[in-house]
Amino acid sequence: MLAITLPARSSDLVLVSDGHSVYHISLPAQATAAEQKAAGILQHYIQEATGVKLPVKQESNAESSAIRIAYTKNIAAEGYSIEVKDNDLLITGGAGKGVVYGVYTFLERLLNCRKWDAGPAEVPHTNKVTIPGSTHISEVPAFRYREVYLPAAVQDAEYLDWHKLHRFEDLWGMWGHTFDKLVPASQYFKLHPEYYALVQGHRKPSQLCLSNEAVFNITVAALQAQMAQHPDAEYWSISPNDDNGYCECDLCRKTDQAEGGPQGSLLRFVNRVAARFPDKIFTTLAYGYTTHPPLHLKPADNVYIMLSSIDAYRSKPLDKEASAAAFRNYLKGWREKTSHLFVWDYVTQFTSYLAPFPVLGTLQPNLQYLRQQQVSGVFEQGSGDTYSDLAELKGYLLAKLLWEPDADIQHITDDFLQGYYGKAAPHVKFYLQQLQQHAAAQPALDIYGNPVNEHNTFLTPANIDQYSTILDKAEAAVENDSRRAPRLRRLRLAQDYTYLQQARFYGIEQHGIFEQSATGQWKVKDGFTQRVSRFVAACKQSGVKELSEGGLSPDAYGEEWKKILAAGVRPNKALHAQVQLQYPAAPEFPAKGPATLTDGNPGYNDFSYNWLCFYGQPMNATLDLGKAVVVKKVSMNFLEDPRHWIFRPAGITVEVSADGQHFTTIGNISNQMPEEHYDIEMPAFDFENKGAEMPVRFIRVKATNWPALPSWRYRERRQPMIACDEIWVE
Repeated sequence: MLAITLPARSSDLVLVSDGHSVYHISLPAQATAAEQKAAGILQHYIQEATGVKLPVKQESNAESSAIRIAYTKNIAAEGYSIEVKDNDLLITGGAGKGVVYGVYTFLERLLNCRKWDAGPAEVPHTNKVTIPGSTHISEVPAFRYREVYLPAAVQDAEYLDWHKLHRFEDLWGMWGHTFDKLVPASQYFKLHPEYYALVQGHRKPSQLCLSNEAVFNITVAALQAQMAQHPDAEYWSISPNDDNGYCECDLCRKTDQAEGGPQGSLLRFVNRVAARFPDKIFTTLAYGYTTHPPLHLKPADNVYIMLSSIDAYRSKPLDKEASAAAFRNYLKGWREKTSHLFVWDYVTQFTSYLAPFPVLGTLQPNLQYLRQQQVSGVFEQGSGDTYSDLAELKGYLLAKLLWEPDADIQHITDDFLQGYYGKAAPHVKFYLQQLQQHAAAQPALDIYGNPVNEHNTFLTPANIDQYSTILDKAEAAVENDSRRAPRLRRLRLAQDYTYLQQARFYGIEQHGIFEQSATGQWKVKDGFTQRVSRFVAACKQSGVKELSEGGLSPDAYGEEWKKILAAGVRPNKALHAQVQLQYPAAPEFPAKGPATLTDGNPGYNDFSYNWLCFYGQPMNATLDLGKAVVVKKVSMNFLEDPRHWIFRPAGITVEVSADGQHFTTIGNISNQMPEEHYDIEMPAFDFENKGAEMPVRFIRVKATNWPALPSWRYRERRQPMIACDEIWVE
């Protein structure tokens, strides 16, 4: 009786055995493009694994012994089901690429294929493929939108489908910061400045004037034209430029005051445009000055909010990190106004793509938290199409977690390490554990940091030596493995880059670039030049296109090093002189404190190390040379980096003294605020001491800061900064 009433258990299916198969791949008579693609993928990989090419047939369900691929309305969009029924294997999927995702899941879980990174998948060869009769896999994605902006997902279309990922270019007709795409300043600003933001009484092309009727009409027309060209696009972004300077005109200000900030005029504008296209979905960025939700306005039903987590440090998960408190509040506020929330998150260090950035431990809790907060889409911004630290592992784990945040991440990690690094896997795992352990106490893992600033935390020279020793063993384990040895060389780039960058910081000190010969002359350390050359070559072989966001290519980085090495060490009578500051330097860029000005190490393009910085106040530095000497000239460099609100001083005065009480001025310079530019410059200032016969022990340098930022680089709550790298005395 029980045998009659209980459903019969399906028997195991033998799809292929010893080069033969009775199975074929079955498609509906009117197969969709997704169904046909899924069948082709399955046919290809079964043949690669077994040597047997299963025929693909479009037919009715009458014929038995089939792998049936079909769309179904019974599964949510992009979801899929894999199950054995009678003598058939059924792979069904929801709207979109559900059946494609189902086939790739079949390949991974039942054929043990893997797609670790860009390039060919790893397919184990077998004489027999048996599918357990109990097989039943049914899944839907945790997030509606899933993007990992790292090289494999950017460069390899199959990697996207295999790991069930999306990308902006495929789904958005316009994405990201779009104001200038919709109403180009190059086309309109000269004749119609009123279309653009009124900032401190002047029209600027920084953003749009969202209360201007012509701006609305031009935006609608631009969208209509783009929609005609991209009719299948799912989303359309209407978002401010990646800049500040929002409009302060009376009409925009009225809305902003009523809504608690400039997000008010933005959302009002986006809602109004969205009403003209009720069948389209629009997104807008809650980022920068539009991060905070408005007081009263709610997004329209066809408007999605994409909230940025850019201001949060990455030391701890977003739900625990102190610096993410504002993000959590914004998320809560937006969630109360809409169920259509995406998050723009970050998993790389923009200023140093190759620097160790140990965030693996935060990936799962972050995505679990976002799912709990009912976020429906996540963009994980990495380094794009240029290689960055642990890009392969980060991309792989993020893809798995974006699909299922509760996945067994330790099992997935171990599987990746073993498959990707082979015999080196235990060493790589130990390296990652040590890196994470040392970084655990780091209070501010910053996406705009750099490895120099971590010289006394998890990237000390002692730790770097430990990491390198571990990776030496890893490399030795795969030295004869032609597939995996290059992967270890890529992994080592993080340590090599850290060593080179920190060498600039240490300069003439231990762990620096230069050393003294037996005769006391400074020279480049033995082997250092060759190390730079090897690093540059390894970067190019590993797909490194730029070392930071919009930064140097490997070749340009090598040329920069050639100049540093050729310049050598500049003689300085003030080397290691004691420095007293009247006003404290900016604490967020500590460098070596006051000693930065006399440590013998010049500054470079990065203001965050080797430069002593002062926000909104002067640099008044007094040097004590220790004894009276003849001083012929006093020189210094100041940095000019307008993108970071750093300018040459308004004025510089140099004074000298024998006793520290009575000072004589030897020169002063007044500067003009430069015209608008965004290049990095390091202007040098020299002061001749015409009374050089008088012995000097004390030197006072007064560098005056600007009272305010120039109008072309104005930003509310920002102050001008001056930065000096070294004071040289001849």
